[in-house]
Amino acid sequence: MNTATIAEPRTAAALAARRRKTEAALERVHQAIARLRREKAQVSVAAVARRADVSRTFLYDNVEARAAVAAVMTAAGERRGQMLVAQDKERETAWRERALNAEDALKAAHAEIHAQRTRIGELLGQIRDVEAEWTQEVIHRITTENTTLKQRIRQLATDNRTLDERLKAARSNLRFQDRRVADLEARLTEPGPPT
Repeated sequence: MNTATIAEPRTAAALAARRRKTEAALERVHQAIARLRREKAQVSVAAVARRADVSRTFLYDNVEARAAVAAVMTAAGERRGQMLVAQDKERETAWRERALNAEDALKAAHAEIHAQRTRIGELLGQIRDVEAEWTQEVIHRITTENTTLKQRIRQLATDNRTLDERLKAARSNLRFQDRRVADLEARLTEPGPPT
């Protein structure tokens, strides 16, 4: 009887110590979860175990700890899901806006192309009208006159160059003659025996 009475208080004390240790570990787990949520860090079993200084086995074996971590991870997953849905909506809105802008630009481009084609048609009609007024005879005559005028321009340009060269030569001769006349005048005005 003596051994049974001694063993019972020791067992009760060990169980109480174990309960206190478990409660302290649970408190650290809750604090670690709260810190991770405040920091907006990703909540995982490994992160909670590191922050709470408990083993992963404790988190998996203890029902309350497992439920707390699972609840936070589920809430984080839902928030992440909501965030992803919001981002998808933003992207979809941006793409929808781009699609509408592209559609408007496409309509404007089609309108511009139509206007340009109409203008080209009008101009081609004017060209045909002008061509219809001119017969082959008139076109041949104008082409011949054009060729004749081009030949005349080339001839006049050649004549102009020739006359330019003659003018330069005449000016050179005139300068030479002016120097000679000046030299003769200087000799005449010099006192001395006439030559």
